[in-house]
This record gives sequence, structure tokens and C-alpha cells, in this order.
Amino acid sequence: MAKRLFDIVFSLLGIVILSPFLFIITFITLFTSAGGAFYKQIRVGKNGKEFQLFKFRTMRKGADKSGALTVGMKDSRITALGFYLRKYKLDELPQLFNILWGNMSFVGPRPEVPKYVAFYDNEQRKVLKVKPGLTDYASIVYSEENKLLATAENPEEFYINKVMPAKLKLNLRYINEMNMVTDIKVILKTIGKVF
Repeated sequence: MAKRLFDIVFSLLGIVILSPFLFIITFITLFTSAGGAFYKQIRVGKNGKEFQLFKFRTMRKGADKSGALTVGMKDSRITALGFYLRKYKLDELPQLFNILWGNMSFVGPRPEVPKYVAFYDNEQRKVLKVKPGLTDYASIVYSEENKLLATAENPEEFYINKVMPAKLKLNLRYINEMNMVTDIKVILKTIGKVF
């Protein structure tokens, strides 16, 4: 209950305080590349329920059809503005609305796309027992995941067999330690990592 109250209060506060900034990013995105300002993607949430996750669009229109993973910061599908939005994690700000609506929490396992959830084993599926989050231990450890994938001969295979299991292990660790103190620590570490 305290976690949900925290999510409602601070997501609403964040939306209000950041609204001028959100409008500016929306405006620049619309006028610097073809396509809408927002990118909506189906992710898997609590209890395996699918929902639409919102981000600022950072890739060219239709670019996601060539693959769900982005490899390196120089991925040709990423727009000029998108490069900076991704670098400073600003593309994630629309998820404040996901948090306010109750699809997500500030802290929790990052929600995955159905394609990759299909690879989870029974132990890994335990991450679906809690609400997904904007950040978590794995987001901090793998803050430069794109660069890591760029070193792999087969990025998707490397993600499925190496990166994803490691992230899920961190997710399960979070679930075992989950409380408000842990959440605040994760939020502060995330802010520190971004800046």
C-alpha cells in the first residue's frame, strides 16, 4: 500500500514539475523526424498481463520492425535527438504515466517484451509476480547494455543466453530484498548513474 501511494504521489508530482520539459521534448521530436512523439510497445507486466509501455520515440518510423534490440549508441535507426534522449534516459520519462495508471512502479524488474518472456524458465517467471518498474538493480548494472551488445557477434543470441539471465538474477534478488528503503536506494543509485 505504501509503495503504491509513493508511486501515485511522486509520478503525479514528476508529471506536473516536468510538464514544460515533456512538452518541449514532444515538440522537438515531432518537428525533427517523421512519426509521432511517443513510442508504444507491448510489455509483460505483473502476473503475465500485457500492457502498453510509453517512451519518447527515439527511432525512425517503423525502425522497430527490423528488431527489438538496439545495438550500440550509433544504431542507424536512432534519430539525432533520440541519441541524446537515450544517453540521458529521458526517453523513459513518459513511463511516469504508466506508473500513475498502475501498470508500473518506480522500482521493480524492467518489463520485457513477450518475445523474450517466452524464454523464461519457471524460476525466472517469478519476476512476473511483482509490478514491473522504471528502474531496478539490472538497470543500474546494465546501464550501457547497447554498448555491450555491440561487442557480440550475434547480439540477440548474446542477449537471450547471457544478458537476460543475468538481469533476471538481479531482478530475483530485488524481489527478495524488496521494501521502501531498498526502493529509495535503487532510485538514488539510478539518478547517480544517469548523471
